[in-house]
Amino acid sequence: MIDIVGKVNRRAFLKTSAALGGVFAGGMPLSQAVWAAEGKVLTARSYGDLATLDPARWGKAAEVDVMSCIYSKLTHYKPGSEWAWELEAAEKIEPVDPTHIRFRLKKGITFSGSYGELTAKDVKFSFERSIRAGAAAWGPLDRVEIEDDYTGVLVFRGPFEPVWNVALPYGVGHILSEEAVRKASKDGGDFGMKGTAFSGPYLLADWKPNQYALLTRNPEWSGPKPGFDEIRILPIPDDKAAERAYQAGDVDFARISLDSVATIKSNLPDNTKLEKKPSLWYYWIGMNVDHPKLKDINVRRAIQWAINVPQILDVAYAGQAEVATGIIPPGILGHRDKALVPPDGNLEKAKEFLARADVSDLTVTFDCLNDSTRATVAQTVQAQLAQIGITVEINLRDSGTFWELGLESKGDNWKNLQLILNGYSASPDPYDYTAWFVQDQVGIWNWERFRSKRFDELNAKAITISDAKERAKLYYEMQDLMEDSGAYRFLTNGGNPYLYRTTKMEAATRPDGDPLFLEFKPV
Repeated sequence: MIDIVGKVNRRAFLKTSAALGGVFAGGMPLSQAVWAAEGKVLTARSYGDLATLDPARWGKAAEVDVMSCIYSKLTHYKPGSEWAWELEAAEKIEPVDPTHIRFRLKKGITFSGSYGELTAKDVKFSFERSIRAGAAAWGPLDRVEIEDDYTGVLVFRGPFEPVWNVALPYGVGHILSEEAVRKASKDGGDFGMKGTAFSGPYLLADWKPNQYALLTRNPEWSGPKPGFDEIRILPIPDDKAAERAYQAGDVDFARISLDSVATIKSNLPDNTKLEKKPSLWYYWIGMNVDHPKLKDINVRRAIQWAINVPQILDVAYAGQAEVATGIIPPGILGHRDKALVPPDGNLEKAKEFLARADVSDLTVTFDCLNDSTRATVAQTVQAQLAQIGITVEINLRDSGTFWELGLESKGDNWKNLQLILNGYSASPDPYDYTAWFVQDQVGIWNWERFRSKRFDELNAKAITISDAKERAKLYYEMQDLMEDSGAYRFLTNGGNPYLYRTTKMEAATRPDGDPLFLEFKPV
Protein backbone atom coordinates (compact mmCIF):
# COMPACT_ATOMS: atom_id res chain seq x y z
CA MET A 1 0.00 0.00 0.00
CA ILE A 2 2.70 2.47 1.02
CA ASP A 3 4.98 1.58 -1.87
CA ILE A 4 2.41 2.36 -4.58
CA VAL A 5 2.93 6.09 -4.31
CA GLY A 6 6.18 6.21 -2.43
CA LYS A 7 8.50 4.23 -4.67
CA VAL A 8 7.31 3.71 -8.24
CA ASN A 9 8.43 6.18 -10.88
CA ARG A 10 6.06 8.78 -12.29
CA ARG A 11 5.42 6.98 -15.58
CA ALA A 12 4.64 3.65 -13.88
CA PHE A 13 2.40 5.39 -11.37
CA LEU A 14 0.48 7.17 -14.15
CA LYS A 15 -0.09 3.88 -15.96
CA THR A 16 -1.23 2.17 -12.77
CA SER A 17 -3.58 4.99 -11.87
CA ALA A 18 -5.08 5.16 -15.34
CA ALA A 19 -5.76 1.43 -15.21
CA LEU A 20 -7.65 1.97 -11.98
CA GLY A 21 -10.04 4.23 -13.86
CA GLY A 22 -9.79 7.33 -11.69
CA VAL A 23 -12.00 10.12 -13.01
CA PHE A 24 -11.59 13.41 -11.18
CA ALA A 25 -10.11 16.77 -12.13
CA GLY A 26 -13.45 18.36 -13.00
CA GLY A 27 -14.61 15.32 -14.98
CA MET A 28 -11.44 14.83 -17.06
CA PRO A 29 -10.12 11.27 -17.52
CA LEU A 30 -6.98 10.79 -15.48
CA SER A 31 -4.89 10.47 -18.64
CA GLN A 32 -5.85 14.06 -19.49
CA ALA A 33 -5.39 15.46 -15.99
CA VAL A 34 -2.57 17.91 -15.36
CA TRP A 35 0.58 16.25 -14.01
CA ALA A 36 3.84 17.81 -12.98
CA ALA A 37 6.42 16.48 -15.41
CA GLU A 38 9.10 17.26 -12.87
CA GLY A 39 8.94 19.24 -9.69
CA LYS A 40 8.44 19.36 -5.98
CA VAL A 41 6.37 16.59 -4.42
CA LEU A 42 4.95 16.61 -0.90
CA THR A 43 4.24 13.13 0.43
CA ALA A 44 2.31 13.18 3.69
CA ARG A 45 0.63 10.75 6.01
CA SER A 46 -3.06 11.10 6.82
CA TYR A 47 -4.60 9.31 9.81
CA GLY A 48 -7.63 8.16 7.80
CA ASP A 49 -8.90 7.59 4.29
CA LEU A 50 -11.34 9.79 2.45
CA ALA A 51 -15.01 8.87 2.64
CA THR A 52 -16.44 12.08 1.18
CA LEU A 53 -15.44 15.35 -0.43
CA ASP A 54 -18.80 16.89 0.41
CA PRO A 55 -18.26 19.82 2.82
CA ALA A 56 -21.83 19.51 4.08
CA ARG A 57 -21.20 15.96 5.24
CA TRP A 58 -17.52 15.67 6.15
CA GLY A 59 -16.69 13.43 9.07
CA LYS A 60 -12.90 13.46 9.50
CA ALA A 61 -10.24 16.14 9.64
CA ALA A 62 -8.39 14.14 6.97
CA GLU A 63 -11.18 15.00 4.54
CA VAL A 64 -11.04 18.69 5.36
CA ASP A 65 -7.26 18.67 4.82
CA VAL A 66 -7.91 17.68 1.19
CA MET A 67 -10.94 19.95 0.73
CA SER A 68 -8.84 22.93 1.80
CA CYS A 69 -6.53 22.27 -1.16
CA ILE A 70 -9.18 21.78 -3.84
CA TYR A 71 -11.99 24.16 -2.81
CA SER A 72 -12.08 27.78 -1.65
CA LYS A 73 -13.38 29.32 1.61
CA LEU A 74 -14.11 32.91 2.55
CA THR A 75 -11.43 32.68 5.26
CA HIS A 76 -8.88 30.15 6.48
CA TYR A 77 -6.74 29.47 9.53
CA LYS A 78 -3.32 31.09 9.67
CA PRO A 79 -0.33 28.86 10.42
CA GLY A 80 1.52 29.46 13.66
CA SER A 81 1.22 29.09 17.41
CA GLU A 82 -1.78 31.41 17.94
CA TRP A 83 -5.30 30.83 16.67
CA ALA A 84 -6.13 33.37 13.97
CA TRP A 85 -7.74 33.52 10.53
CA GLU A 86 -7.18 35.51 7.37
CA LEU A 87 -9.02 36.20 4.13
CA GLU A 88 -9.07 33.60 1.37
CA ALA A 89 -11.82 33.88 -1.28
CA ALA A 90 -13.20 36.95 0.48
CA GLU A 91 -11.75 40.32 -0.35
CA LYS A 92 -13.53 41.69 2.70
CA ILE A 93 -15.72 40.28 5.47
CA GLU A 94 -17.16 42.07 8.49
CA PRO A 95 -20.10 41.95 10.91
CA VAL A 96 -22.91 44.37 10.19
CA ASP A 97 -24.62 43.64 13.51
CA PRO A 98 -24.84 40.55 15.82
CA THR A 99 -26.90 38.60 13.26
CA HIS A 100 -25.53 39.79 9.89
CA ILE A 101 -22.09 39.34 8.29
CA ARG A 102 -21.33 40.93 4.91
CA PHE A 103 -18.68 39.50 2.56
CA ARG A 104 -17.26 40.58 -0.76
CA LEU A 105 -15.54 37.99 -2.96
CA LYS A 106 -12.31 38.40 -4.85
CA LYS A 107 -12.86 38.46 -8.60
CA GLY A 108 -11.35 35.89 -10.94
CA ILE A 109 -11.64 32.70 -8.83
CA THR A 110 -12.80 30.04 -11.31
CA PHE A 111 -14.09 26.50 -11.08
CA SER A 112 -12.45 23.71 -13.05
CA GLY A 113 -14.28 21.96 -15.86
CA SER A 114 -15.64 25.15 -17.45
CA TYR A 115 -18.03 25.82 -14.59
CA GLY A 116 -17.24 29.50 -14.56
CA GLU A 117 -16.40 32.05 -11.91
CA LEU A 118 -17.06 31.60 -8.20
CA THR A 119 -19.84 34.05 -7.25
CA ALA A 120 -22.05 34.93 -4.32
CA LYS A 121 -24.64 32.58 -5.79
CA ASP A 122 -22.27 29.66 -5.15
CA VAL A 123 -21.68 30.84 -1.59
CA LYS A 124 -25.42 30.96 -0.99
CA PHE A 125 -25.92 27.50 -2.50
CA SER A 126 -23.03 25.93 -0.54
CA PHE A 127 -23.86 27.35 2.88
CA GLU A 128 -27.61 26.85 2.65
CA ARG A 129 -27.04 23.32 1.34
CA SER A 130 -24.96 22.58 4.46
CA ILE A 131 -27.80 23.87 6.64
CA ARG A 132 -30.28 21.54 4.93
CA ALA A 133 -27.85 18.64 5.46
CA GLY A 134 -27.90 19.33 9.20
CA ALA A 135 -24.38 20.73 9.54
CA ALA A 136 -24.28 21.80 13.18
CA ALA A 137 -21.23 23.99 12.64
CA TRP A 138 -23.39 26.72 11.08
CA GLY A 139 -25.50 27.04 14.22
CA PRO A 140 -28.43 29.45 13.63
CA LEU A 141 -27.46 30.49 10.10
CA ASP A 142 -30.76 31.06 8.31
CA ARG A 143 -29.79 32.08 4.79
CA VAL A 144 -27.40 33.99 2.59
CA GLU A 145 -28.75 37.07 0.84
CA ILE A 146 -27.13 38.07 -2.45
CA GLU A 147 -26.47 41.76 -3.09
CA ASP A 148 -24.57 41.37 -6.37
CA ASP A 149 -22.34 38.81 -8.10
CA TYR A 150 -19.58 39.26 -5.54
CA THR A 151 -21.34 40.51 -2.41
CA GLY A 152 -23.63 38.76 0.03
CA VAL A 153 -24.82 38.78 3.63
CA LEU A 154 -24.94 35.83 6.03
CA VAL A 155 -28.18 36.14 7.99
CA PHE A 156 -28.44 34.39 11.36
CA ARG A 157 -31.57 33.83 13.45
CA GLY A 158 -29.57 34.86 16.51
CA PRO A 159 -26.01 35.76 17.53
CA PHE A 160 -23.45 33.05 16.77
CA GLU A 161 -20.02 33.63 18.32
CA PRO A 162 -18.40 30.44 16.90
CA VAL A 163 -18.87 31.40 13.25
CA TRP A 164 -15.44 33.00 13.01
CA ASN A 165 -13.44 30.04 14.35
CA VAL A 166 -15.64 27.06 13.49
CA ALA A 167 -17.75 27.53 10.36
CA LEU A 168 -16.06 30.00 8.04
CA PRO A 169 -12.40 28.82 8.10
CA TYR A 170 -13.06 25.06 8.27
CA GLY A 171 -15.14 22.19 6.84
CA VAL A 172 -18.57 23.64 6.12
CA GLY A 173 -17.02 26.90 4.94
CA HIS A 174 -15.91 25.40 1.62
CA ILE A 175 -17.65 26.81 -1.44
CA LEU A 176 -18.90 24.58 -4.25
CA SER A 177 -20.08 25.21 -7.79
CA GLU A 178 -23.87 24.99 -7.73
CA GLU A 179 -23.97 23.86 -11.35
CA ALA A 180 -21.36 21.13 -10.86
CA VAL A 181 -22.97 19.75 -7.69
CA ARG A 182 -26.41 19.64 -9.28
CA LYS A 183 -24.91 17.74 -12.20
CA ALA A 184 -23.10 15.28 -9.90
CA SER A 185 -26.02 14.57 -7.58
CA LYS A 186 -29.79 14.64 -7.71
CA ASP A 187 -31.17 17.98 -6.51
CA GLY A 188 -27.77 18.99 -5.16
CA GLY A 189 -27.69 16.20 -2.58
CA ASP A 190 -24.84 14.09 -1.22
CA PHE A 191 -22.16 13.56 -3.87
CA GLY A 192 -19.70 11.64 -1.70
CA MET A 193 -16.49 11.07 -3.66
CA LYS A 194 -17.89 11.94 -7.08
CA GLY A 195 -15.87 14.53 -8.95
CA THR A 196 -17.51 17.96 -9.08
CA ALA A 197 -15.52 21.15 -9.77
CA PHE A 198 -12.52 22.55 -7.95
CA SER A 199 -11.64 26.18 -7.27
CA GLY A 200 -8.54 25.76 -5.11
CA PRO A 201 -4.85 25.59 -6.04
CA TYR A 202 -5.06 21.82 -6.55
CA LEU A 203 -7.19 19.21 -8.31
CA LEU A 204 -7.89 15.75 -6.98
CA ALA A 205 -6.25 13.88 -9.85
CA ASP A 206 -6.65 10.37 -8.46
CA TRP A 207 -7.86 8.51 -5.40
CA LYS A 208 -7.50 4.84 -4.60
CA PRO A 209 -9.41 3.82 -1.44
CA ASN A 210 -7.10 2.95 1.47
CA GLN A 211 -4.02 3.61 -0.69
CA TYR A 212 -3.59 7.26 -1.67
CA ALA A 213 -5.05 10.57 -2.76
CA LEU A 214 -3.10 12.46 -5.40
CA LEU A 215 -3.42 16.23 -5.78
CA THR A 216 -1.95 18.09 -8.75
CA ARG A 217 -1.85 21.78 -9.62
CA ASN A 218 -5.07 23.36 -10.85
CA PRO A 219 -4.20 25.05 -14.19
CA GLU A 220 -7.12 27.46 -13.76
CA TRP A 221 -5.94 28.70 -10.37
CA SER A 222 -5.04 32.40 -10.57
CA GLY A 223 -4.04 33.00 -6.94
CA PRO A 224 -0.66 32.65 -5.21
CA LYS A 225 1.20 29.61 -6.46
CA PRO A 226 1.42 26.83 -3.84
CA GLY A 227 4.80 25.41 -3.01
CA PHE A 228 4.48 21.89 -4.38
CA ASP A 229 3.61 20.52 -7.81
CA GLU A 230 1.99 17.44 -6.32
CA ILE A 231 0.69 16.41 -2.93
CA ARG A 232 0.49 12.71 -2.28
CA ILE A 233 -1.51 11.78 0.81
CA LEU A 234 -1.30 8.24 2.16
CA PRO A 235 -3.93 7.07 4.66
CA ILE A 236 -2.13 5.25 7.46
CA PRO A 237 -4.54 4.85 10.41
CA ASP A 238 -1.95 3.31 12.72
CA ASP A 239 0.57 5.72 14.27
CA LYS A 240 3.23 3.01 14.56
CA ALA A 241 2.85 2.13 10.91
CA ALA A 242 3.17 5.83 10.11
CA GLU A 243 6.44 5.99 12.01
CA ARG A 244 7.79 3.04 10.04
CA ALA A 245 6.62 4.64 6.79
CA TYR A 246 8.49 7.84 7.69
CA GLN A 247 11.67 5.99 8.60
CA ALA A 248 11.47 4.05 5.32
CA GLY A 249 11.13 7.28 3.36
CA ASP A 250 7.61 6.54 2.13
CA VAL A 251 6.28 9.77 3.65
CA ASP A 252 8.03 13.03 4.52
CA PHE A 253 5.44 14.41 6.94
CA ALA A 254 3.72 12.25 9.54
CA ARG A 255 1.89 12.58 12.80
CA ILE A 256 3.27 9.99 15.22
CA SER A 257 2.15 8.41 18.45
CA LEU A 258 2.67 10.13 21.77
CA ASP A 259 4.27 7.06 23.32
CA SER A 260 7.04 7.19 20.69
CA VAL A 261 8.07 10.79 21.34
CA ALA A 262 10.77 10.08 23.90
CA THR A 263 12.27 7.20 21.92
CA ILE A 264 12.31 9.02 18.59
CA LYS A 265 13.64 12.21 20.17
CA SER A 266 16.61 10.31 21.57
CA ASN A 267 17.40 8.81 18.17
CA LEU A 268 16.08 11.33 15.68
CA PRO A 269 16.36 10.30 12.01
CA ASP A 270 18.71 12.37 9.87
CA ASN A 271 17.35 15.65 8.50
CA THR A 272 14.23 15.37 10.65
CA LYS A 273 12.45 17.82 12.89
CA LEU A 274 10.15 16.65 15.69
CA GLU A 275 7.40 19.01 16.86
CA LYS A 276 4.80 18.44 19.57
CA LYS A 277 1.69 20.60 19.63
CA PRO A 278 -1.28 20.71 22.00
CA SER A 279 -4.18 18.82 20.53
CA LEU A 280 -7.80 19.79 19.93
CA TRP A 281 -8.75 16.13 19.83
CA TYR A 282 -10.81 14.54 22.56
CA TYR A 283 -11.02 10.84 23.27
CA TRP A 284 -13.61 9.07 25.37
CA ILE A 285 -15.34 5.78 25.99
CA GLY A 286 -19.01 6.07 25.14
CA MET A 287 -21.96 3.82 25.94
CA ASN A 288 -25.07 3.41 23.83
CA VAL A 289 -27.83 4.24 26.32
CA ASP A 290 -30.45 2.67 24.05
CA HIS A 291 -28.86 -0.78 24.07
CA PRO A 292 -30.73 -3.18 26.42
CA LYS A 293 -27.53 -4.06 28.29
CA LEU A 294 -26.76 -0.40 29.01
CA LYS A 295 -30.19 1.13 29.59
CA ASP A 296 -29.75 0.96 33.37
CA ILE A 297 -27.71 3.98 34.46
CA ASN A 298 -26.25 1.91 37.30
CA VAL A 299 -24.56 -0.36 34.76
CA ARG A 300 -23.13 2.64 32.96
CA ARG A 301 -21.89 4.19 36.20
CA ALA A 302 -20.33 0.89 37.23
CA ILE A 303 -18.32 0.95 34.00
CA GLN A 304 -17.37 4.60 34.53
CA TRP A 305 -16.03 3.96 38.02
CA ALA A 306 -14.23 0.73 37.05
CA ILE A 307 -12.15 2.50 34.40
CA ASN A 308 -8.80 3.80 35.67
CA VAL A 309 -7.82 6.52 33.20
CA PRO A 310 -4.20 7.18 34.32
CA GLN A 311 -3.51 3.46 34.06
CA ILE A 312 -4.83 3.45 30.48
CA LEU A 313 -2.71 6.46 29.51
CA ASP A 314 0.44 5.00 31.07
CA VAL A 315 0.02 1.82 29.04
CA ALA A 316 -1.24 3.27 25.76
CA TYR A 317 0.64 6.58 25.64
CA ALA A 318 3.76 5.86 27.73
CA GLY A 319 2.75 8.62 30.12
CA GLN A 320 2.94 11.31 27.40
CA ALA A 321 -0.81 12.13 27.48
CA GLU A 322 -2.65 14.06 30.17
CA VAL A 323 -5.97 13.01 31.74
CA ALA A 324 -8.97 14.79 30.23
CA THR A 325 -11.47 16.54 32.48
CA GLY A 326 -14.13 16.54 29.76
CA ILE A 327 -14.44 16.99 26.02
CA ILE A 328 -13.04 20.56 26.00
CA PRO A 329 -9.22 20.59 26.24
CA PRO A 330 -6.92 22.97 28.12
CA GLY A 331 -6.54 26.32 26.43
CA ILE A 332 -10.08 26.39 25.08
CA LEU A 333 -12.87 28.31 26.78
CA GLY A 334 -15.02 25.94 28.86
CA HIS A 335 -12.26 23.58 29.97
CA ARG A 336 -13.19 22.09 33.38
CA ASP A 337 -10.72 21.89 36.25
CA LYS A 338 -11.77 18.33 37.06
CA ALA A 339 -14.24 15.61 36.13
CA LEU A 340 -17.10 14.36 38.33
CA VAL A 341 -15.72 10.82 38.37
CA PRO A 342 -12.12 10.83 39.64
CA PRO A 343 -9.51 9.74 37.08
CA ASP A 344 -8.53 6.60 39.04
CA GLY A 345 -12.14 5.50 39.49
CA ASN A 346 -13.00 3.19 42.36
CA LEU A 347 -13.57 -0.55 41.99
CA GLU A 348 -15.61 -0.89 45.16
CA LYS A 349 -17.95 1.87 44.10
CA ALA A 350 -18.20 0.29 40.65
CA LYS A 351 -19.25 -3.01 42.22
CA GLU A 352 -21.88 -1.21 44.29
CA PHE A 353 -23.44 0.29 41.16
CA LEU A 354 -23.43 -3.11 39.48
CA ALA A 355 -25.14 -4.63 42.52
CA ARG A 356 -27.85 -1.96 42.36
CA ALA A 357 -28.51 -2.98 38.76
CA ASP A 358 -28.77 -6.61 39.91
CA VAL A 359 -26.60 -7.69 36.98
CA SER A 360 -24.13 -10.55 36.88
CA ASP A 361 -22.18 -12.36 34.16
CA LEU A 362 -22.46 -9.29 31.92
CA THR A 363 -20.73 -9.41 28.53
CA VAL A 364 -20.41 -6.25 26.45
CA THR A 365 -18.84 -5.45 23.10
CA PHE A 366 -16.27 -2.70 22.68
CA ASP A 367 -15.78 -1.21 19.20
CA CYS A 368 -12.74 0.83 18.21
CA LEU A 369 -10.49 1.64 15.28
CA ASN A 370 -7.90 -0.98 14.46
CA ASP A 371 -4.69 0.79 15.42
CA SER A 372 -2.12 -0.08 18.05
CA THR A 373 -2.95 2.74 20.48
CA ARG A 374 -6.69 2.15 20.48
CA ALA A 375 -6.21 -1.61 20.66
CA THR A 376 -4.06 -1.10 23.76
CA VAL A 377 -6.71 1.14 25.32
CA ALA A 378 -9.39 -1.45 24.62
CA GLN A 379 -7.32 -4.29 26.06
CA THR A 380 -6.59 -2.29 29.21
CA VAL A 381 -10.28 -1.50 29.68
CA GLN A 382 -11.04 -5.16 29.09
CA ALA A 383 -8.76 -6.08 31.99
CA GLN A 384 -10.18 -3.33 34.23
CA LEU A 385 -13.82 -4.30 33.72
CA ALA A 386 -12.96 -7.94 34.31
CA GLN A 387 -12.17 -6.90 37.90
CA ILE A 388 -15.86 -6.17 38.50
CA GLY A 389 -17.09 -9.22 36.61
CA ILE A 390 -17.80 -7.67 33.22
CA THR A 391 -16.50 -9.50 30.15
CA VAL A 392 -15.47 -7.28 27.23
CA GLU A 393 -15.38 -8.51 23.64
CA ILE A 394 -13.24 -6.19 21.51
CA ASN A 395 -14.16 -5.42 17.88
CA LEU A 396 -11.26 -3.82 16.01
CA ARG A 397 -12.60 -2.01 12.94
CA ASP A 398 -11.04 -0.53 9.82
CA SER A 399 -11.73 3.17 9.40
CA GLY A 400 -14.33 2.75 6.66
CA THR A 401 -16.40 0.39 8.78
CA PHE A 402 -15.91 2.17 12.09
CA TRP A 403 -17.05 5.61 10.97
CA GLU A 404 -20.40 4.22 9.84
CA LEU A 405 -21.21 2.23 12.98
CA GLY A 406 -23.36 4.83 14.71
CA LEU A 407 -24.95 6.37 11.63
CA GLU A 408 -28.62 5.47 11.24
CA SER A 409 -28.35 6.47 7.59
CA LYS A 410 -25.97 3.53 7.03
CA GLY A 411 -28.25 0.80 8.38
CA ASP A 412 -28.99 -0.86 11.72
CA ASN A 413 -25.46 -1.35 13.07
CA TRP A 414 -26.12 1.41 15.63
CA LYS A 415 -28.54 -0.93 17.40
CA ASN A 416 -25.68 -3.32 18.17
CA LEU A 417 -23.26 -0.71 19.49
CA GLN A 418 -22.49 -1.02 23.19
CA LEU A 419 -19.13 0.43 24.28
CA ILE A 420 -17.31 2.68 21.82
CA LEU A 421 -13.79 4.11 21.95
CA ASN A 422 -14.15 7.33 20.04
CA GLY A 423 -12.26 10.50 19.25
CA TYR A 424 -13.09 13.66 17.36
CA SER A 425 -11.03 16.62 16.33
CA ALA A 426 -12.52 20.07 16.82
CA SER A 427 -12.06 23.75 16.15
CA PRO A 428 -10.83 26.34 18.67
CA ASP A 429 -14.28 27.13 20.05
CA PRO A 430 -16.22 25.14 22.68
CA TYR A 431 -19.31 24.99 20.47
CA ASP A 432 -17.50 22.61 18.14
CA TYR A 433 -17.12 20.19 21.05
CA THR A 434 -20.68 20.23 22.37
CA ALA A 435 -22.69 20.61 19.14
CA TRP A 436 -22.38 16.91 18.31
CA PHE A 437 -24.11 15.72 21.49
CA VAL A 438 -27.46 17.50 21.20
CA GLN A 439 -30.58 15.40 20.63
CA ASP A 440 -30.72 16.30 16.93
CA GLN A 441 -27.36 14.53 16.51
CA VAL A 442 -28.65 11.18 17.84
CA GLY A 443 -28.00 8.66 15.08
CA ILE A 444 -25.61 11.01 13.31
CA TRP A 445 -22.55 11.77 15.50
CA ASN A 446 -24.17 11.35 18.91
CA TRP A 447 -23.52 7.61 18.98
CA GLU A 448 -24.19 7.32 22.72
CA ARG A 449 -27.72 8.53 21.91
CA PHE A 450 -27.46 10.90 24.87
CA ARG A 451 -30.53 13.09 25.29
CA SER A 452 -30.82 16.08 27.60
CA LYS A 453 -33.20 18.99 27.17
CA ARG A 454 -31.10 21.06 29.56
CA PHE A 455 -27.94 20.33 27.54
CA ASP A 456 -29.65 21.47 24.36
CA GLU A 457 -30.85 24.66 26.02
CA LEU A 458 -27.38 25.48 27.32
CA ASN A 459 -25.78 24.71 23.98
CA ALA A 460 -28.18 27.10 22.24
CA LYS A 461 -27.65 29.85 24.82
CA ALA A 462 -23.86 29.65 24.97
CA ILE A 463 -23.36 30.66 21.34
CA THR A 464 -25.10 34.00 21.97
CA ILE A 465 -22.92 35.09 24.91
CA SER A 466 -19.88 37.25 24.25
CA ASP A 467 -18.65 37.44 27.87
CA ALA A 468 -16.05 34.68 28.14
CA LYS A 469 -16.50 33.87 31.84
CA GLU A 470 -20.28 33.65 31.60
CA ARG A 471 -20.08 31.57 28.47
CA ALA A 472 -17.57 29.17 30.06
CA LYS A 473 -19.94 28.41 32.95
CA LEU A 474 -22.47 26.99 30.53
CA TYR A 475 -19.91 24.66 28.99
CA TYR A 476 -18.87 23.45 32.45
CA GLU A 477 -22.46 22.43 33.15
CA MET A 478 -22.89 20.77 29.76
CA GLN A 479 -19.93 18.49 30.41
CA ASP A 480 -21.32 17.72 33.88
CA LEU A 481 -24.59 16.64 32.26
CA MET A 482 -22.80 14.37 29.81
CA GLU A 483 -20.78 12.70 32.54
CA ASP A 484 -23.72 12.44 34.94
CA SER A 485 -25.67 10.49 32.31
CA GLY A 486 -23.22 7.62 32.76
CA ALA A 487 -22.71 7.46 29.00
CA TYR A 488 -19.20 8.91 28.94
CA ARG A 489 -15.79 8.23 30.44
CA PHE A 490 -13.41 10.96 29.32
CA LEU A 491 -9.85 9.80 28.62
CA THR A 492 -7.48 12.39 27.16
CA ASN A 493 -7.06 15.25 24.74
CA GLY A 494 -3.89 13.61 23.53
CA GLY A 495 -1.24 15.65 21.81
CA ASN A 496 -0.04 16.19 18.26
CA PRO A 497 3.58 15.17 17.71
CA TYR A 498 4.75 15.03 14.11
CA LEU A 499 7.90 14.54 12.08
CA TYR A 500 8.96 16.16 8.85
CA ARG A 501 11.98 15.96 6.60
CA THR A 502 13.85 19.25 6.63
CA THR A 503 15.56 18.48 3.31
CA LYS A 504 12.13 18.36 1.63
CA MET A 505 9.98 21.00 3.27
CA GLU A 506 9.23 23.69 5.75
CA ALA A 507 6.04 22.40 7.37
CA ALA A 508 3.13 24.68 8.28
CA THR A 509 0.46 23.74 10.80
CA ARG A 510 -2.31 25.18 12.90
CA PRO A 511 -1.52 25.76 16.59
CA ASP A 512 -2.71 22.20 17.28
CA GLY A 513 -0.35 20.64 14.75
CA ASP A 514 -2.86 19.81 12.01
CA PRO A 515 -1.27 20.36 8.60
CA LEU A 516 -2.07 23.31 6.36
CA PHE A 517 -0.77 21.81 3.13
CA LEU A 518 -1.19 25.00 1.10
CA GLU A 519 1.29 26.74 3.39
CA PHE A 520 4.01 24.06 3.17
CA LYS A 521 7.14 25.34 1.46
CA PRO A 522 9.67 23.23 -0.45
CA VAL A 523 13.34 23.47 0.48
